Parts: sequence; structure tokens; C-alpha cells
Amino acid sequence: MSDSLWQLSAVEAARLVRGKALSPVELVRAAIERAERLQPALNCFITLCPEQALEAARAAEQALMRGQAPGLLHGLPFTVKDLVNTAGVRTTFGAVPFRDNVPAEDAVAVARLRGQGAILIGKTTTPEFGTKSMTDSPLFGHTRNPWSPDRTCGGSSGGAAAATAAGVTALAVATDGGGSTRIPAACCGVVGFKQSIGAIPHSQAPDAIGNQTYVTPTTRTVADTRLMMAAMSGPHPCDPWSMGAPKTDYLGQAESPDTLRGKRVRYCVAPPGRPVDADVRRAFALALERLAGLGARIEPFDGAGFDVEPVWRVINHTVWRARYLPLIAQAPDAYSASLRRQIESAMQFSAVQYQEAMFARTALYRKVQALFDEADLLAMPTLSRTAVPLGTDIFDSIVIDGRQCADIRGHWYPWTMLFNMTGNPAISVPCGLGRDGMPVGLQLVGRCRADRELLLAAEAFEGAGPGWSWPPQPE
Repeated sequence: MSDSLWQLSAVEAARLVRGKALSPVELVRAAIERAERLQPALNCFITLCPEQALEAARAAEQALMRGQAPGLLHGLPFTVKDLVNTAGVRTTFGAVPFRDNVPAEDAVAVARLRGQGAILIGKTTTPEFGTKSMTDSPLFGHTRNPWSPDRTCGGSSGGAAAATAAGVTALAVATDGGGSTRIPAACCGVVGFKQSIGAIPHSQAPDAIGNQTYVTPTTRTVADTRLMMAAMSGPHPCDPWSMGAPKTDYLGQAESPDTLRGKRVRYCVAPPGRPVDADVRRAFALALERLAGLGARIEPFDGAGFDVEPVWRVINHTVWRARYLPLIAQAPDAYSASLRRQIESAMQFSAVQYQEAMFARTALYRKVQALFDEADLLAMPTLSRTAVPLGTDIFDSIVIDGRQCADIRGHWYPWTMLFNMTGNPAISVPCGLGRDGMPVGLQLVGRCRADRELLLAAEAFEGAGPGWSWPPQPE
């Protein structure tokens, strides 16, 4: 069994550990060994912490032997993106000046996972401060896609998605400020969930009121995402959006083939003028057929008015400038040219433009909620093409449907940024492969606070498909 432990889902591994059919020490050791073996090929970790992990695994095993009641995730290994604080394990934010930064306490989401018995094995790669949709940094180089070493794994949670797709762990903590969980999930063929705002408290958001960033789960199956949500979600005083959120039982109801029967699913391939590769169109059409086959009522909606990147950029880059310009001023040569250029670009935005963008964010929120007057779910491709070549930068152009496109954010993932701003839950699930052999993702979106319902719908879609496909495993 030890040779196949990396293939276990978290749900299955948790069952085996609780039944004392699987040792936490064996499970954690297998994850560490796989991480160490694949690291030269994928470069998806900044830090591994095998000694601490094995010590925690031994303690977890002893607790089971004493008859202590196990947590939801007792003895299960997990990874954390290196933007998210972990007590006693360095958190570099992907930036050279923070290479030795060791937080004194966990982020709330991490503390909750540990509180349910999960065991941290390492910190996954992120571009500097999570500022682009590819995962590279002067600190560690490039993280490669397990489906093809010549392609990006996406970003900014690229290390989390690559490690999960390659079978290092079944559970990963990521973040999402404009698609940073869903983009790499689509690139690597895994499940990336951006929950409703406040569903998982964000204890590191400097602007908690105006926040549009999220600490999120990345897994290989929707059932494992539900397991993570059961452990991570719930109110906390650090996050005003989490206060008063309804209590949700993520594990109390399983999906069924009838979950989508009679549900109204409105879809749009892309906002007007945005190209989409033929492979993605084909996979998306088949995904809509699968939804219809499950009994959903499929209807289009007009994507006009959803060209949101300019609004997102004013808000997001202004926040970045306030946070990171003082750091860059202290040591400009320590940061990449790409990061410096992004921060410099925010200098053009005035306070009035920022407030106008916040007005536009509210209008977008109301526009999306109006769609749900005639829909239970929204559907669209997560990305307009498969993973771009390794080494592509956020300022480079990309080819989509035979067209050279200069604006990567607006063209490659036109549908992800929107739901960071509106707060709606959105999930990327695998829905096929392109002719290049690379994964394609379907994004499903639910009503605000309807996270469980969205997850059950995504799980029904997943269950009606061909099942999980492993990428070609690197040697």
C-alpha cells in the first residue's frame, strides 16, 4: 500500500486513519518522500519541514493508540502557499528579502486545519506577494506544470496546484485575489475553490473591509474540498465578512445524480470581443452537455458589461502600491522587474479613480446578483486557453484562438476577477483536455453564501465525468 498512498483522496485517507488501518506516520512519510522526489522536476516547494511533520505524525499516531477522538483531518498531510503564515515555519511571500521570515503564529485558516489534526509538510511556491498568474520568483525560479514541464502551472497558487496534481498531498491551502486559486487549478487539472467572501476568515488582509482576497482550498476532488471547508470555515473576529455567516454543514449531505435536476444554469463563453481557443470551446460545450444530462436547464446570458479587468486593476494595484512600494524602496534590486513594473503602474491612479472603481465594484455586484434572479448557477470556462509556456510574464502577450493578445489578465482569465469583487463562490473543476494534452477547467459560480450548494453541484458534475486523470508523472 505504501507505494500508492499518494493516490489516496483525503476523504479515503481520513477514513483509513480513523479506522487504524493506516498510520499517520506512514502517510506523512510517504508525502514527504514524494515531495522530495518530485521537487527537482516541479520546483513546487520553497520550504519542506520533514522533522516537524514526522514529529506531529508520531504524536497523532500515539493519540489514536490512546483512544483519543480524532479530528476531521487527523494525521493527514497538507501544504500551505507561502503567502499564508505558519507558526515556526518560514513564510517568505516568494520574496528574497523575506527568505528568513518565520511567523510567530498561524493564519486562522491554518490553525483550524491543524486543530482538526492536519499535519503541515511544507510551503508551496508563489510569485512575489502573489502578484501574477504564473509562479516564478528570483527566490526560487520557475515552478513547472506536472502535465508538461514546458508549461506554467499558473499562479499565483501554482505550487499548491502542481503539488496537488502530482500527488504530494491531497489537501493544499492556497489564496485567490483575482483567480489565483482557480487559474492554476485549471492549468493543472485540479479543483480550485474560491468561497464566498468571509466563509473562511482571512486573518492577514490589511484592508478587511474592502478586501477581495481569499484563503482557499485546493484539492483533487470536490469531496476533499468539502472536507477542507468543514475544517476551515466559520466566523472569526479578525474578519468582519465572516461575522454572522450562516453555519454550514459541508459534510452532512452527499451529492447525488439528482443534485442538478431542474437547476437553471446560465452560461457565457466570454465577454464580447474576448477570444477563446477552439479546444476550450469544445470542452466547455461538452461540459454544458454533461450538466444538461444531469437534468439542468441550460440558458445563455449576455457577457456585455463584464470586461472587469480595468476595474479590478485600479483597486488591486492601488492596494499593492500601498503595501509593497515601501518595501521595494528599501531594496529595489531585491525584487523582480515584473513586480516593480506592476507597482509603478499604480502611480497613475488617483484617489478619485480608486473610489470610482469601488463604485463600479458595487455595480458589478448588483449586476451579478441580478443574473441569479433567473439562475441557480453560472457557468463559463475558467481560462480561455490552456496553460501558457513556461517563462511567460504577466506583461508578455499570449496567443488565444490564433490571435496575439497583449493583456493577459483581461484575455486569459476574463471570468475569474469578477467574483473576487462580487464575493460569490466560484469553483474550477476539470472538464477535459485540449489537443495539446493540457487540462481545461470549467468555472461554476453560485449565489453568495450558497457555498455548500455550489460544491454539491460541482461534485455531481465531477461524478458524471470520466473520473480523475493523473498527469504524466515526472521521474
